[in-house]
Amino acid sequence: MAENDAMPTLPKKCGPYISSVTSRGMNLVIRGIVLFFIGVFLALVLNLLQIQRNVTLFPPDVITSIFSSAWWVPPCCGTASAVIGLLYPCMDRHLGEPHKFKREWSSVMRCVAVFVGINHATQKVDFANNIQLSLTLAALSIGLWWTFDRSRSGFGLGVGIAFLATLVSQLLVYNGVYQYTSPDFLYVRSWLPCIFFAGGITMGNIGRQLAMYECKVIAEKSHED
Repeated sequence: MAENDAMPTLPKKCGPYISSVTSRGMNLVIRGIVLFFIGVFLALVLNLLQIQRNVTLFPPDVITSIFSSAWWVPPCCGTASAVIGLLYPCMDRHLGEPHKFKREWSSVMRCVAVFVGINHATQKVDFANNIQLSLTLAALSIGLWWTFDRSRSGFGLGVGIAFLATLVSQLLVYNGVYQYTSPDFLYVRSWLPCIFFAGGITMGNIGRQLAMYECKVIAEKSHED
């Protein structure tokens, strides 16, 4: 009898740990999938705006997907969005600086709206020259960070993302994958890093919000156990 009573204690000790690990792993996958599809959607919408204003030009043989964008653009943007959205909360935990500024979905939605507006300004607003446009977008992008983020990790990651994304864009244009009309920053437009910076901040905020929701769910389950 004593042996039979002791046997159930092992699953009780191991069960919550295994359940927690499985839950976190599954939540990580779910967050990545959600971020991927958000990135795909934003890429389709923003790319459509750019093509309508004749900002970017793709060769005819690669215009094969919906919204007249190259087939590889949405998956690449979705993958980048997933990586960025998962990296921001991970960096917050690594630095021991949990992000607490404006942590609600309404603020995240406003951030997305401002990001779309900044991107739309590159096609709709006419400036005297590219330098004026670039400086204006730089100010707007930093304003977006100050309004919806204000973290050192967010700013640093945004700058790093802007640098790497601009470098990749330069290489793609150099190899003839696509091209920009009236390039003024080597092979691309000078305002492109500002768009990448604002996009990184936006996806980072979405990723942080999803991670916060995951923590709430895990905390509730742990409390129930």
